[in-house]
Parts: sequence; C-alpha cells; structure tokens
Amino acid sequence: MLGAMARNSAHDNPLAPVTIAVGQEDLLLDRAVREVVTAARAADADTDVRDLTSDQLQPGTLAELTSPSLFAERKVVVVRGAQDLSADTIKDVKAYLGAPAEEITLVLLHAGAAKGKGLLDAARKAGAREVACPRMTKPADRLAFVRSEFRTLGRSATPEACQALVDSIGSDLRELASAVTQLAADIEGTIDEAVVGRYYTGRAEASSFTVADRAVEGKAAEALEALRWSLSTGVAPVMITSALAQGVRAIGKLSSARGGRPADLARELGMPPWKIDRVRQQMRGWTPDGVSAALRAVAEADAGVKGGGDDPEYALEKAVVAVARAARSGRG
Repeated sequence: MLGAMARNSAHDNPLAPVTIAVGQEDLLLDRAVREVVTAARAADADTDVRDLTSDQLQPGTLAELTSPSLFAERKVVVVRGAQDLSADTIKDVKAYLGAPAEEITLVLLHAGAAKGKGLLDAARKAGAREVACPRMTKPADRLAFVRSEFRTLGRSATPEACQALVDSIGSDLRELASAVTQLAADIEGTIDEAVVGRYYTGRAEASSFTVADRAVEGKAAEALEALRWSLSTGVAPVMITSALAQGVRAIGKLSSARGGRPADLARELGMPPWKIDRVRQQMRGWTPDGVSAALRAVAEADAGVKGGGDDPEYALEKAVVAVARAARSGRG
C-alpha cells in the first residue's frame, strides 16, 4: 500500500490538471493537497488556492472558479468530500474533466466508496492523477507507515523502535508522524527501542495518552493533573483530544465486539493485544449511553481547541471531567 503511494508521488506531476485523492485517511488526504499547493506555489508564488467543502461547490461555482482570468493567474481548486456533491454539480465537474482550464489544478478528495463512484470513474477515465489515501486499520499498515516516515526524513530506525512507537502511540497517523519528526529532530544516529521508550514510555506523565487513560478509568482528579502537566510541557491540545477520542472509541469498540482471546480481538479491532487487555480493565463502569456522551464531549472540546472556543485549556478540562463522569455511569 505504501509502495503504491510512493509511486503516485514519484512518477507523476502534482501540477496535472486534475488530481483525485482517494481514501479516508485525513493525514494522507491533507498531504495530497499540500503537495499540489506546494508545487503550484513553487511555479507561481501568487497562486490562488480555493479550498471548498462539497456543500460550497454549488452548480455553476466550478465554472466561475475556472473561468479565464484577466491576469492569467495560477489557481488550485480543492474540493473535499467530492462523493457528497449534488447531482447537478457532479455534471459540472464531469463536463470540466473533458476540457480542464490551463493554469488551474483541480483536486478532488473522494472517500473511495460506492457513493459518488460515477464521478470517480469519470475522473479516472479522463486520465486524472490519482493518490491513494487509504485508512490504515491494520497494525502492520501503521508499522509500514512509520518506517516510511523515517525513510522520508533520511533517518534510520530499528524494527523494534518502529514497533515500540506504534504500540506506544496507537492508530492516529498524525501523532505517529509527529513522533517520528520529533525523534528525527532530537536524536542523532540510529533510533532504537530504548530511545522510543525514553520519549514515549518513560515520559508517560507528559503524554496525551496518560490523560486519556486516567479519564476513561473515571479518575477525574488524576486525569486533570496529567492534563495540566501535559499542557505545561508543550503537548498540543489537539493531540489530547485525539487521545481522548481514541480512548473512548476503544471502549465502545471492545464493548460491542464478540468475546475471544486478545490476539483474535486485536485482529478484529485493529489494536495490539496489550491494548485489548488494558481496555478490558478500563471498560468497567461504562455504558453505551456513557460512550455516546463522552464522544459528544470530546467532539465539543476538539472544536474548541481548533478555534471554535476562546479557551482551549478550559475546553479540555471540561471534556476530561465529562469522560471521567461517563466512565462511572454504570457503577450504580
């Protein structure tokens, strides 16, 4: 899978008239967009970038955005969630695919499922450049991703170090990529398992995952203490909301999964076996309603730390308390 992504970027032109980024992995989709925008601005620093959601691209909008300009400026038009475009807008896009405008690069982000498949097929038939952005649900895929990240940065990491990083951080590709970048910047020479342990196991008190673990265990005071320590040591708020979301989702997944050995559940749920054991211990006290309430609280906090609120720290504290309360909702 990673080999396919490498071929996409190595043997084609980011400034092709049309690029389709196909899949549901947000980090890879964002990178596909960034690659095109970077190439366009390298060719013309004044490139105009229009980044639109599917509901912002109404019938006729694409024609307006791609009409000839008096100054012949280069433009990148990004359409997110292209599978959700209306039928009339899809007709506009299909018509455009047959005669794309000069100096304009259209980037369509498509989930790749059955919805909107006609648009995807039309783009492929028209010869659009395609970038694969599949969601990495298997531990082996995430391990390959970590290895690829180290190679991209020109750094060497042992197989044990890569595995330890995946085991410590989990399934969030953004956090994995951030961890690789941090290790590559801080450590000279080969990165081994001991280094990963120092950064992401030995420094558990500064980890977003410690905050999440204490919260899903219902230990509000300890979670808040870990939260304040994490923020004081520079952990990004968005990493904490991500860890909280992962922790609550893991509870929900395991509570609805069929019983079985940790190794079997690990394959079914895409978690390492050690995490299955941990989540089983954390599940006590959770109810389906508690999981739903906690996810809503985390979503509100995520919006707050990404600019939807004035005080990210308060938003995080509120979410941590809500998750801890939800963890005790089934204890009587």
